[in-house]
Amino acid sequence: MALEGKHAFGSIGDTRVTFVEKKIGEDRKDFLKKLLEHNGFEVLIEEEKRKNEEEPQLYTVAVTDMVFNPTIYIFERKLRTFDGRKMTQDYWFQRTDDTNPQYWSNGSKEN
Repeated sequence: MALEGKHAFGSIGDTRVTFVEKKIGEDRKDFLKKLLEHNGFEVLIEEEKRKNEEEPQLYTVAVTDMVFNPTIYIFERKLRTFDGRKMTQDYWFQRTDDTNPQYWSNGSKEN
């Protein structure tokens, strides 16, 4: 999973959308849906087609805001966590609840 600079858009049903993430599991879908709605976006979810019933169900998450680009919104720190802090890339990917302004770790515990 990586952030891409490319703006991916298309349609879900008759609605034009910006795709946020595709082919993700239910836990990730639920997290993104809640997070994006918390930030004021209208979220649409589409179930991916499965070849058979044994395969896990995957989802596509999209927003109706055609300007939204996850990469830009994360690195410009336009998104907020559930408790109002500015979001980082690691928070977006559910790696940590820490929201220090650094986008990478140099191994130092001092910030």
